[in-house]
Amino acid sequence: MKGKLWTVLAIVVVLSLGLAACGPAPECPECPPVPECPPTGPAKDLGGREVRIAVENAYPPFNYIDEETNEAVGWDYDVGRAICEKLNCTPVFVEAAWEGLFEAMAAGEYDVAFDGITLTLPRSLIVDYGDPYIEYGQVVLVRADDDRPGLADEESLVASDLDIGTQIGTTNEITAMKLVGEERVVSFDTYDMPVVALMAGDVDTVIIDEVAAIGFMGENPDKLKVAFPATGGEFLAFPFPPLSDLVEPFNWALQEMFADGTMDEICEKWILRPCSPAD
Repeated sequence: MKGKLWTVLAIVVVLSLGLAACGPAPECPECPPVPECPPTGPAKDLGGREVRIAVENAYPPFNYIDEETNEAVGWDYDVGRAICEKLNCTPVFVEAAWEGLFEAMAAGEYDVAFDGITLTLPRSLIVDYGDPYIEYGQVVLVRADDDRPGLADEESLVASDLDIGTQIGTTNEITAMKLVGEERVVSFDTYDMPVVALMAGDVDTVIIDEVAAIGFMGENPDKLKVAFPATGGEFLAFPFPPLSDLVEPFNWALQEMFADGTMDEICEKWILRPCSPAD
């Protein structure tokens, strides 16, 4: 047992000496070659690599189809392109359904998912998350002309018989069910459908992320308003397949974008506020 221990220690020492001896090539021709040090830190040049980015194209202001130009636009597209400018990669945006997205990510069908995804513990057991990029809260969205007493605050909503529209499988659905119970929650397959139903009068309210509420209000002027906040202190982050080699490069690129102001510029364009934490 002791002999094996000493052997392991000797190997560790030799490897440590080898790493310590690495460095630039010696200047003298007679000197023996010195091994190059292994690279440290995240890869900052992906050599033009294509990165498949999953988006739903139904979640303004992050991703949606502009009705006037029929082009896919939003925060996700600007940020994805900016990240790839930093990393020398090629963003390939792939429209993906929300249902089954995390299973698809775990299986490696996409390299990363954008789509304004909240960081949660259950999801983090399936995929690897990058660093958070936005802190936000959920809000109760209602029609602009709706002043019913049940929409005054959280207590009034709970005491009323008003229903809540959400997207299935989201943190919004979880919040709605905790607030009023499953029987008063109407869930839809895509993120835009609860808002469409709200404007049509098919549901009374919608629980939605604050940043998405801003997007839908911008797309539908004078038709929607925020009644009151529902939660706070949540974070959005990019999920990757498990053990993805893109996590560290993307984290580095995000840090660079926060440092040089690119991230706040894009956030002010689409979310109407900077994403940098307040001092």
